[in-house]
Amino acid sequence: MSENKKGSLSAPVMRNRATSSVGKIDVGDTVPGLGTMDESKASKIAAEERMQRICQGDGDDMDLMKKIWLSYREMNYRHTWLTPLVLLIIFYSAYITSGNRTESNPLHQFVAVSYQVGDTDYYGKGIKDLSFIFFYMIFFTFLREFLMDVVIRPITIKKLKITSKHRINRMMEQVYSIIYCGVSGPFGLYIMYHSDLWLFETKTMYRTYPDLNNTYLYKLFYLGQAAFWAQQACVLVLQLEKPRKDRRELVFHHIVTLLLIWSSYVFHFTKMGLAIYITMDVSDFFLALSKALNYLEYEYTPVVFIIFVISWVYLRHIVNIKILWSVLTQFRTEGNYVLNYATQQYKCWISLPIVFILIFALQLVNLYWLVLILRILYRAVWKGVQKDERSDSSESDDDDEPAETSSNNDNKKNN
Repeated sequence: MSENKKGSLSAPVMRNRATSSVGKIDVGDTVPGLGTMDESKASKIAAEERMQRICQGDGDDMDLMKKIWLSYREMNYRHTWLTPLVLLIIFYSAYITSGNRTESNPLHQFVAVSYQVGDTDYYGKGIKDLSFIFFYMIFFTFLREFLMDVVIRPITIKKLKITSKHRINRMMEQVYSIIYCGVSGPFGLYIMYHSDLWLFETKTMYRTYPDLNNTYLYKLFYLGQAAFWAQQACVLVLQLEKPRKDRRELVFHHIVTLLLIWSSYVFHFTKMGLAIYITMDVSDFFLALSKALNYLEYEYTPVVFIIFVISWVYLRHIVNIKILWSVLTQFRTEGNYVLNYATQQYKCWISLPIVFILIFALQLVNLYWLVLILRILYRAVWKGVQKDERSDSSESDDDDEPAETSSNNDNKKNN
């Protein structure tokens, strides 16, 4: 009888847990971090070999150097933010101690925005901007891996009492997205508010074309976003995890996004680019928040998820379709519409279809994800069926693996 009673009590517990969750919400363009990738067999074997080689040797100078190098590699393997931090310290220290913080310093193009127009707050564009993007790709690699490893992971394990290795990794990724989008979204809105684009005004995207120069904050935001997305694309290329069902869509989304960033900056459609940045950042904030609360099985997760769906539909579809419609109706009529290489006038019959196709391609990927989002919403609200539309079945195997297993394996390697 007691066993039957226990069995009868298990079902209500499952139902109570389900009411605070909407199932897996693995949609959107979030890319796992380096530190949250699954460890392959080859990497485990390599780590064990490094530990064995560290413990061996005759103790001469050359052997000591090898041990130091292998120890550094092992530390970097465990803490992926270490090498980016070393590079950042080297560059910043050299730049600050040089005493020359003007554009004549070769390091200036890496750590600061270049091409200031006289003594004004406006900045032009040039090849040095690539150096800035490359350097801050390293910065975002450090920031993401450091925050996840040193700040978010301990809070997730000790404060939130999450023990599943899979959930810990996903929580780390989503909390970082909340932090990043929580800063970049309001930053973009602040820039939009102090421009003629407020509330996604489309006519002004074309009236002042070409926007050859931008204010300091505008350019800082634009290049910072370029560095962020480029870093995400590099991590996606290095992805070691078993890919999800929509990996091709995710790769396609990043390719289109990078093409939009490059073309909008080089061909001076930065006002249009700012609007698209904001639509992605704000919607991604609510997406990451929904995922994080969902992992915590927070009571009001469904409410937050509905807010996310509304923000996603408005920003990634209504606003983007509004921009697409403006390309068809206002691109020719507002501002100059002529091809002139001398004056860098590229708003013409050639660029119109290119701009439309790129934004339309982005819209197609967002529509694909919208279908998955609406399925999750439908099943959670009406059917109560919780199924991830794009995750691999292997992910469920990791859900029950406690974090202690990983630490125990590390201890075994050390021994």
